[in-house]
Amino acid sequence: MPSLVFLCARQLLRHQASACRALAQLPEELYPVLFKAAFMDGKPLVLQELVRRWPFALLSFRELLRECRHCGRTLLRERPGRDSLQAVILGLAARLRQPPPARRRQQLQVLDMTGLPDGDGSGSSERDPKTMSMWARTVAVAKTCIAVGRRQAGAARRPSKRPTVDRPALEVRADLLVNRTSYGVLREALASGGPVRLLCRDLRAEELSLTSTVGLLELLDPLYLRQVDLRFNNLGLSGLCVVIPHMAKFANLLSLKLQYSNVDVRRLSAEMEGSFRYFVAQLGKLGRLRELNMGSSRLSGRLRQLLSGLRSPLESLELAFCYLLPADFSYLSQSPHASALKKLDLSGNNLSPPLLGPFRTLLREASPSLLHLEATECQLTDAHLATVLPALGRCARLRYLGLFGNPLSTQGLKALLRRTEGLGELRLVVYPFPVDCYRGPPRPPPAAGPPDGELDRERLSLVQAELLQMLRAARRAHVLWTTDAYGHGALDYFSL
Repeated sequence: MPSLVFLCARQLLRHQASACRALAQLPEELYPVLFKAAFMDGKPLVLQELVRRWPFALLSFRELLRECRHCGRTLLRERPGRDSLQAVILGLAARLRQPPPARRRQQLQVLDMTGLPDGDGSGSSERDPKTMSMWARTVAVAKTCIAVGRRQAGAARRPSKRPTVDRPALEVRADLLVNRTSYGVLREALASGGPVRLLCRDLRAEELSLTSTVGLLELLDPLYLRQVDLRFNNLGLSGLCVVIPHMAKFANLLSLKLQYSNVDVRRLSAEMEGSFRYFVAQLGKLGRLRELNMGSSRLSGRLRQLLSGLRSPLESLELAFCYLLPADFSYLSQSPHASALKKLDLSGNNLSPPLLGPFRTLLREASPSLLHLEATECQLTDAHLATVLPALGRCARLRYLGLFGNPLSTQGLKALLRRTEGLGELRLVVYPFPVDCYRGPPRPPPAAGPPDGELDRERLSLVQAELLQMLRAARRAHVLWTTDAYGHGALDYFSL
């Protein structure tokens, strides 16, 4: 229940113009609760003025928008409103143009905008135009940094009788998404030597050339970066060998994602064998690495070579559509990684025999730590599932189970539900459309879901009602069972 202070703050902010005028007279201790109330209720004028007047050295979204004693709502998990984020950025620009009153006791030194989810509608069927995407946030923040730097450079060239006062640099910390369209503006912002220093915590780069990727990595802070996510860049093994040496300087890099990099190490020439060994050796230099995503790389039989040189066990491993072999599973189940894994994604690998036995062994070894298991489109039938259910039932800490796109029947789903009733931390199960809910011959649904004409919606509704009744009878109604594979978003490793 919201505190009296929070309720009063919301009431005060009902009229934005009056609230902005009142800020100068309010105690500084109220600014954090006012910020959260303004962000929640969409009060952009108040947010802009709050940032301009912020009296503390740190303004952190993660601190201000979390669940707190004043309000039980965690805004940090919600898609950010476009108007609210634009107001924060405009407030930052206004502050740098017009410093706050002298009575404020501290200069703002750090604006931390990290931790906000992407507002581009990913994970749902439609984009909400009221939200601001991670790409748009990146461009807006970068342009603000550039504008401030240019303004300062212009002022320095103009003759002035007033003595210049050096103000401390302001750090803006953000998670950044860049593609070919926004590369130029982000590169300029990172290279700017103005009063605003842009630091990247998590970098996602999409469809960049090899030269652009390397150029961007050279500009990032070596100590602050914790994640590099290169996707759809088509770098290939040769390109990755050029890129990965530039990552060794990132002493605190915890997560490396290289999905859709067009890597195939199944039949390599002698020259490319040397390249793969070089890539593996460079990967081993990332001493703090805890998450690795090699999705859509063809790694058949090479998992031991890829992972055995890592200095510490991985806690998140994503190997979707990697054409894995029994030897890969056998290595993984016997490796130090197995007992450390919190997140495991094996989507798109055929887990039917002969992989079924090694998969079952891997589940047993990972059961003490596993929180998130993704096995979408793995060709698991009722019989296959029955084989692995005992091992799955040992995963006592499991929170998420993804089985979408597997040819399971209603009876198979009921058996799964009964077997997972004892998993006290399970909160979300994404299950496939049952094969007996199709019109015509049973067949597994495509990844995007079956066409409406092929699925008996009435039959599906009955099955869903049965599953819900079983959950209620087991006092597990708080566990969400859904066929929506994209509406909930993948659990992030850093939130596990």
